[in-house]
Amino acid sequence: MRIELVVRFIGLLVFGLGGFYLGQALVGAGGVSLQDGLAAIIISILLGALIGFVATPFITTRPYRALQQRIKQTPATDLVAAVTGLVLGLLIAVLLSFPLSFLPSPLREILPLIVAIIFGLLGMTTLISRRRDFAQLFSGRLSLRATEAVPALLDERSVLLDTSVIIDGRIADISRSGFLSGVMLVPRFVLNELQHIADSSDALRRNRGRRGLDILNRMQKDTARPLRITDMEVEEVREVDDKLITLAKRLKCPILTNDYNLNRVAEIQGVTVLNVNELANAVRLVFLPGETMRIEIIQEGKEVGQGLGYLDDGTMIVVEEGRRFIGNTINVVVTKVLQTAAGRMIFAKPDLSSNNN
Repeated sequence: MRIELVVRFIGLLVFGLGGFYLGQALVGAGGVSLQDGLAAIIISILLGALIGFVATPFITTRPYRALQQRIKQTPATDLVAAVTGLVLGLLIAVLLSFPLSFLPSPLREILPLIVAIIFGLLGMTTLISRRRDFAQLFSGRLSLRATEAVPALLDERSVLLDTSVIIDGRIADISRSGFLSGVMLVPRFVLNELQHIADSSDALRRNRGRRGLDILNRMQKDTARPLRITDMEVEEVREVDDKLITLAKRLKCPILTNDYNLNRVAEIQGVTVLNVNELANAVRLVFLPGETMRIEIIQEGKEVGQGLGYLDDGTMIVVEEGRRFIGNTINVVVTKVLQTAAGRMIFAKPDLSSNNN
């Protein structure tokens, strides 16, 4: 509310001043003396001030909010680099304006302005494009706290965590193992979704949300792999998955998830996805058709005569004609292996020769 009043007051002054000059010009163009046209000038000033007071918020609010959103989404190091580059460019322009002032008119009035614009933009773009070198150049003069405060959003190895992978919990062990070398970023909207799940009236969802918050708390205390909560927001979309994909595009970093649907949608939009399920599948034991394993049949399958068993890592074993062995541990021969992003499934049949023995 205070900002709106300030904006209205500035508009009142600017448009009122414009009304004064407009009224003065109209009076002069009509050949009327200043004293006779004083009433017209006052009316012009009041009309301009009224228009400025009423219309300024509508004119400036949208660009102001767009600029505010843009600044909020821009990493702090980009802002520092841009401001520093602008200042350096303007300093160079000031040094060049002195010899330019000896040029004949109107070059000495126009060229310094052009030089200031060119070198200001050049300084901003140069330091933004070389922001990492700029940060490393001054890193020796920064305190340890200031160095740690440099946002990890510029780290090319950073990854965005989604809600499902946090609740899953395996990310804590993966990060501790050292397979993730970059900074793990958790957007504020993902944390808000976790809090919403933790406050759910459904007991299962509530437990899942609390588990996710506990995992985050544990990972923040684990100094092996840094975890950061970022306030960068994506207001043009509403769904959390859409926000995550849009943010990953802007930061040019991958998404770490175990959500199959998010995985596919992100890949379609050109976003790199690190799927925890695919990682788990990749490190599981490899069984080839014809190999023998020993497994306990614990339940019947969907098809007639099938029996189901599981390996220690949770891989499902579908045993054809294995229903009659439910409750027993038998030797089976692998016949086929299916592997997808959703998991791995092994088909087998009883090894009758070894089981009979």
